[in-house]
Amino acid sequence: IKLMKENALLLLTSCVVVGLFLSCSQAARQGQDIKCGACRALVDEMEWAISQIDPKKTIQRGSFRINPDGSQSIREVPLARSEGNLLELMESVCERMEDYGERTDLSTDRTSYIRVKSRTGEAMDLSEATLDSRVTSSLKFACETIVEHHEDEIIEFFAHETENVKDKLCSKRTDLCDHALNMAHDEL
Repeated sequence: IKLMKENALLLLTSCVVVGLFLSCSQAARQGQDIKCGACRALVDEMEWAISQIDPKKTIQRGSFRINPDGSQSIREVPLARSEGNLLELMESVCERMEDYGERTDLSTDRTSYIRVKSRTGEAMDLSEATLDSRVTSSLKFACETIVEHHEDEIIEFFAHETENVKDKLCSKRTDLCDHALNMAHDEL
């Protein structure tokens, strides 16, 4: 009987340890999913905001000093991708995380985030989305943390890059998405 009690205690302890491990790994994966989702949503929102600015608008950049030859080192750059404009866009980008909902892929058990509010007011298919204020709060907090820690990288990418910014910024540069390279490009 004593041996049976010891074996039962050992089995119970093993189950608890395995359960804690699985719970911790699931929590870590969910934390990674929300950081990745926030980064990918941030990129979508920044790209959309940039696209709303008239591409013909430019600002002058450079020095207003006169060079010895009488010329000035001023050049015109597109307003949409200027550092000042990008900083301004980043100030409010995380507010738009409230427009996102959660979706779980049943085949991979990974969570992604999809826009649940249309920018144009048209109806959207929300059948796969879960709307939860805790999720949007977590997404917003993750977005704010990303902006705070990766501001320079975000500005660098949006000032110069136009192709595959999600993968380049969220996966390769910041490592926020270890699995994003396997995701479809329109997925968050």
